Amino acid sequence: MASSVILFHHIPIDIPRPQIYKRLGFRKDMTKLSDIRRKEIEAYIDDARSLIRLQGMGRRLKIRDIRDAKIYLSNDQVLSSKNLAAFIAGSAEIVLMGATAGHEITEAIRVDAAEDRMTRGVVLDAAASETVDHALDWIMDYFGRHLLREGKTLMKKRFSAGYGDLLLESQRIMYELLEMERIGVELTKSCILVPEKSVTAVTGIMS
Repeated sequence: MASSVILFHHIPIDIPRPQIYKRLGFRKDMTKLSDIRRKEIEAYIDDARSLIRLQGMGRRLKIRDIRDAKIYLSNDQVLSSKNLAAFIAGSAEIVLMGATAGHEITEAIRVDAAEDRMTRGVVLDAAASETVDHALDWIMDYFGRHLLREGKTLMKKRFSAGYGDLLLESQRIMYELLEMERIGVELTKSCILVPEKSVTAVTGIMS
């Protein structure tokens, strides 16, 4: 039987500053920043930190079968992808995960763009993207710790809808299985998650 969804009301991670600077195009020991410029960016990162509301979902599911480039799950859902099938080959279970940075940060990014505060908007965007990605790392760590008690491990990497040949339409299955509406995330007809800074992913469990 499929396991129930685990809801993470609050994901307690800090803003990943080095990764944000990297996303913004700055390279350690290569990019020179004036004190004024650095203080400006740091202030915007602090703004992002105050606006991000990290929440997430996770769910463990058994695999019934993998054949013909399809992954048949224990709840009768099917993910179609040759790349994903190869990625989790040898796994008897998967972990689905999703996370969102919330509506406040995406609204702030929208307002900054509308009011021509481009620098702040770009920094907020980078901070939200990196932070929500690190939220998935946190969820993977959560499952990884629990799996160790069973003598199992979680794969180090993950796979998202829209990557390789896992079509974006697969997002609908992942969204429904994760019940992401419970954390205020919606799915458009074109399978885009709203708010924008929301993500889903899947990885395998190794015995």
